[in-house]
Amino acid sequence: MNSWPAAGEEPVAEAKLGARGPRASALGLGLAALGRPAYINIDHAEDIGADRSPEALEERTHTMLDVAHSAGIRYFDMARSYGEAERFMGSWLKRRGLAPGEVTVGSKWGYTYTAGWRVQAEVHEVKDLAAENLRRQLVQTRELLGEHLSLYQIHSATLESGVLTDPAVVDQLSALRADGVAIGLSVTGPGQAATVDLAVDVDAFDTVQATWNLLERSAEKSLARAHAAGLGVIIKEPLANGRLVRRSHPRLSALSAEAGAARDRLALSAALAQPWADVVLSGAVTVEQLDGNLAATRTRWTAELDRATRELAVAPDEYWAERSALPWN
Repeated sequence: MNSWPAAGEEPVAEAKLGARGPRASALGLGLAALGRPAYINIDHAEDIGADRSPEALEERTHTMLDVAHSAGIRYFDMARSYGEAERFMGSWLKRRGLAPGEVTVGSKWGYTYTAGWRVQAEVHEVKDLAAENLRRQLVQTRELLGEHLSLYQIHSATLESGVLTDPAVVDQLSALRADGVAIGLSVTGPGQAATVDLAVDVDAFDTVQATWNLLERSAEKSLARAHAAGLGVIIKEPLANGRLVRRSHPRLSALSAEAGAARDRLALSAALAQPWADVVLSGAVTVEQLDGNLAATRTRWTAELDRATRELAVAPDEYWAERSALPWN
């Protein structure tokens, strides 16, 4: 049975991840803040609650996946380093009895979760973009997601890492692509735009995932170029890890009041409105947050709002320095 909603039946529209990528939905659900007990989102501790046991977080994740699926969300994003996110996803797919292809599952390799389920761990994840780690982590991902894996992404690629032109990595990813799994990358840091440009030039990827929000717009021209070249574009962190919602932004608050829409809804609608964006990821960890994010799909973003919010953007170096300083909680 095909569980994708009929056109007009659900609030979240179907989307396609570029010319060669899998189908998805305009709004996706990311599991970065659901698969482990700590994350850098502002007030994550308050949102996730006191019980952060694996059992409690698996139940919470299943609830969020149920609500998302019922609303028409069909793209789910995770990574090896998101604690137990892949396992939670695998157990949900089994419980729902979904066949491969009924939802689109994207995961990432490159970071290893090292916190041992501790909130106050000294190191929460370790990055390793070597080909041997790709081999090891792909086996681990396959064990948990099996044939449900639709998209496999390099986690936080940068120019400095050299991963996009590493022959051993490229060969492995090409073989995986030949087996029917789309290949992508996520990018990070003030050099996002240059990394996206290189990915387009390399011409070995189906998708690119980047941070874009009202504070950090520096990669938008490169993302538009990637989209025009046929890559699917996924936006992550559209609420800037809570900074657009949980910190004071008087101009955004005023516009929110004028529009009659909460700040999270307005900020997310900005990302959804970008013509080069195929999927925008919600990082919700509560049903109430997800409901607000879903409302953004029905919120009209105008050219006037775009002009009025341009002043919120900060320099990339400033944005990423502040992000790096956010505490795990």
